Amino acid sequence: MADQTPTSPAGAKPDTSRWRTQTKLVRGGLKRSEFGETSEGLFLSSGFIYPTAESAEATFKGESDRYIYSRFSNPTVGMYEQRIALLEGAPVARATASGMSAVFASLACYVRAGDRVVASRALFGGCHYVITDILPRYGVTVELVDGTRPDQWEKALAKPVKAVFLESPSNPGLEIIDIAFVAALTHKAGGRLIVDNVFASPILQKPLTFGADVVVYSATKHIDGQGRVLGGAIMGDPQYMEDHLRPFLRHTGPTLSAFNAWVLLKGLETLELRVKAHCDNATRVARYLESRGDIARILYPGLASHPQYALAQKQMSGPGSIVGFEVPGGKDGAFRFMNALQLIDISNNLGDAKSLVTHPTTTTHQRLAEEDRQALGITPGYLRLSVGLEDVADVIDDLDRALAAAKRG
Repeated sequence: MADQTPTSPAGAKPDTSRWRTQTKLVRGGLKRSEFGETSEGLFLSSGFIYPTAESAEATFKGESDRYIYSRFSNPTVGMYEQRIALLEGAPVARATASGMSAVFASLACYVRAGDRVVASRALFGGCHYVITDILPRYGVTVELVDGTRPDQWEKALAKPVKAVFLESPSNPGLEIIDIAFVAALTHKAGGRLIVDNVFASPILQKPLTFGADVVVYSATKHIDGQGRVLGGAIMGDPQYMEDHLRPFLRHTGPTLSAFNAWVLLKGLETLELRVKAHCDNATRVARYLESRGDIARILYPGLASHPQYALAQKQMSGPGSIVGFEVPGGKDGAFRFMNALQLIDISNNLGDAKSLVTHPTTTTHQRLAEEDRQALGITPGYLRLSVGLEDVADVIDDLDRALAAAKRG
């Protein structure tokens, strides 16, 4: 679509490759209209006009580079795509209406009946449904593996594969998977590796640098980070993006609205600052929980007690905003704890400025069989806490009160 490279006030195109992360987040993809607006323009238009009939014909033939229809491309959405691609270090990005539409499109655009997909077993409930329920309906063979077991990856990828899908860290159990190891096996088996990077965000981890071919995001999470809009993004190698993803998105229409793209652009401006603050707060919360001595299980990539702590240190530049922990008393104990909270909200969202807690057994992963939840460590007492940007002392005070209430029964 039309050139989205930002221009300086004098009209020259800057060398964006030299920009540091925070500059990319504030100015990446910026394209001003003839009005010279400071903020990104919000183009709430479903369609666009042509000066002549010949121009319309040339545009549809691909001979003229113009906007056609906002289902295909839109100036505001284009700025969002350019900015997040610049942040990720990807050649191109495509926006979607939500994180789950990004996950589905990344696979559906590429796999066909008779193809084989291998995925980590530790997945968000919606991702698990797409891979284990929807794809097999269309003749795709699916195999799940324990993502932390190299031997299972080696066995599963000893045969040809079309696509491999994983989350790292995983939702909600915070499993860390060796992306470079899986990428090498995937390529040897003839496939493409797709990584859902939502827990880490593009600030803390860049899967493409470890050999992944495609990375997907729910921009609803840290990228917006304030509970306002839904959105997603897909990035990958140019051949995949142009030959497979672009026509799929164009003709199936999981389109990000211009307004949501504009909100996400504003979210990107503060993403690095917020993620760093999230990490600081979550680290203090995790250390507090660990220091109590009465919490059955604590999972946080920033704690040395995490089973894949060494890999997290190698693969991620920060531990993230999510802390998993198990309270005594099973489901009843977990519910007593959540109902006693006064500051932290009960919600299935994450990556928000507000601290949020969810009970995966009865919400995001309730449709999994009990044995599958147990295999993933999603016990009745397990909780996923997304640590927000409040004063962390207040968050810890709230946790302390709620844990005391859970004990009292």
